[in-house]
Amino acid sequence: MQAIERLRNNIRKCYLGNQQAVDKLIVCMLAQGHMLIEDVPGVGKTMLATSLSRSIDGSMSRIQLTPDMLPADVLGVTVWDQQKAEFTFKPGPIFSNIVLADEVNRTTPRTQSALLEAMSESQVSIDGTTRKLIAPFIVIATQNPFEFEGTYFLPESQLDRFLMRIHLGYPSPEDEARILTLDPSRTQLHELKPVMTTQELVDLQQQAQDIKIDQTLVEYIVQIANATRENEQLQIGVSPRGTLALIHAAKATALLGARDYVVPDDIISNVIPVFAHRIIPKNYIHDAGGVTSQRIMQQVLETVPSPV
Repeated sequence: MQAIERLRNNIRKCYLGNQQAVDKLIVCMLAQGHMLIEDVPGVGKTMLATSLSRSIDGSMSRIQLTPDMLPADVLGVTVWDQQKAEFTFKPGPIFSNIVLADEVNRTTPRTQSALLEAMSESQVSIDGTTRKLIAPFIVIATQNPFEFEGTYFLPESQLDRFLMRIHLGYPSPEDEARILTLDPSRTQLHELKPVMTTQELVDLQQQAQDIKIDQTLVEYIVQIANATRENEQLQIGVSPRGTLALIHAAKATALLGARDYVVPDDIISNVIPVFAHRIIPKNYIHDAGGVTSQRIMQQVLETVPSPV
């Protein structure tokens, strides 16, 4: 797909790290999902998210989440207009096509809930009035999994609203040398131009929904989910919402590969990003970076035979 390839290449002008993360972010967007990018500071989480948002010719807002932020700072507020003698709604940054929620674990659960309610329903309720969010609507959130002081980690019920959670990792020595030479945050990022309209994105999202998936692959996804529910290392396995998310991700991956049908690799490559943050290991306190969940999910995946 030429439009997808243009988008991918445009993002790679600025984000010089893990290129698989670029594809996962595009897949998440095509699947009409939201992305949580979780990693240590300085590896390009915000750079990746900003590069995507600037590559699409739509509205974009960045919310730097802090402990003193209120839900109204995200959703908007109704104020009294003296000239019109009526209440007027002032929309918050959530009313954008792409919302970059930086350091989502730094704000309180109350504000997190307001943000994630919008992600789940694509609408917000303010002062008794329900307001629809504009389409396409995508939230890209970032957080540092190893920072504890002054943070409020997302509970599992809220993590479940993210289609994927990914980790970027450190760049390769070659990529890091390019970053040091080009310094893209001060050069290419400011010059980045949109290469896709919001209507093109909506059309691609519709194409992803229309991708065919064979019944044997549907049953394969159900078998993986059932294996998590029966696993002795887990308190809670994957819910039906998780299996539906995996189907959406697999279809979007097929579209990324210029196919109109899903193959087993489209499922396998998305199992950990889609499922790992939806399971809860036993003796769970805080799985920093999701290392334990990913390890268990990989073991589960290896126990379920893939269809030929």
